[in-house]
Amino acid sequence: MNGDGRVERVVVLALDGVYPFELGIPSRIFGAADGRYEVLTCSVDGGPVRSNADFTIGVPHGPEILATADTVVVASVADRYIPAELPTEVAAALAWIRPDARIVSICTAAFVLAEAGLLDGRRATTHWRVTDLFRRRYPRVDLDPDVLFVDDGRILTSAGAASGVDVCLHIVRTDHGSDLANTVARRCVVPPFREGGQAQYIEQPVPQSGAASTAATRAWALEHLDEPLTLTGLANHARMSLRTFARRFNEEVGLSPGRWLIQQRVARARHLLESSDLPVDRIAAEVGFATSASLRQHLHAAIGVSPQAYRRTFQAASVR
Repeated sequence: MNGDGRVERVVVLALDGVYPFELGIPSRIFGAADGRYEVLTCSVDGGPVRSNADFTIGVPHGPEILATADTVVVASVADRYIPAELPTEVAAALAWIRPDARIVSICTAAFVLAEAGLLDGRRATTHWRVTDLFRRRYPRVDLDPDVLFVDDGRILTSAGAASGVDVCLHIVRTDHGSDLANTVARRCVVPPFREGGQAQYIEQPVPQSGAASTAATRAWALEHLDEPLTLTGLANHARMSLRTFARRFNEEVGLSPGRWLIQQRVARARHLLESSDLPVDRIAAEVGFATSASLRQHLHAAIGVSPQAYRRTFQAASVR
């Protein structure tokens, strides 16, 4: 349901080789958003699609339903189904999409969008295991393999599997504010916002048995964001040397401690901008930025808007 009270239509395109889990993500997330969205599923010909599991999936709609979509989600396919070139029937299906529709890819579906030329000159992401192949095929795409999803305006791309949950929650948050997104997350028993990026999931040597974790220190830091937190202070809290703490933190989170702190402070600031009327300088102090100018700088670097513009956007969303 957008600003004029109309229910947003999400159409999910299922291709042969689709992962059943990813295919169900849009319905599960958007379907928990208190009637704001209607989710429909289609295939390139209106017939069943082969899944990556041992069953086929009956799909009730043909590609023409894409013309009615406000948001189109292309679900991911198994690696062996990644197209070397865009099949004619897939290209014909994509041609039904309206120019103003939002388009989302989950995981390997970024290959479909890239092959269609939709990602040229744009920032995008996909599963970390296929990033080398993606770069070789699509050098004109600004691939970021370290993030869980990329919002590049009309087109959003997400990384592997559960990152489809992240990007769908992000869409709910963008459309209707963090309160509804948090409600949806609770209903689906998933975190409303995951820390870090894909780096934490990339295959790497298993830590030594009994190795200490930085999790307790991260939890402690989140309760003290308004204080001047330093790497030395964090390492001392974790009872580790600076070098060990920084290495283990990056292994567990996929970010340096400094980048992670900035990310958490920006996330907390966004919540306060959405949910309170506190002045910007007060919010900056509450989340640990020294000045409101520092908050503006980091918020703009993260999402490209000022605190005032961000607040106006979500105040408008909250009345929808």
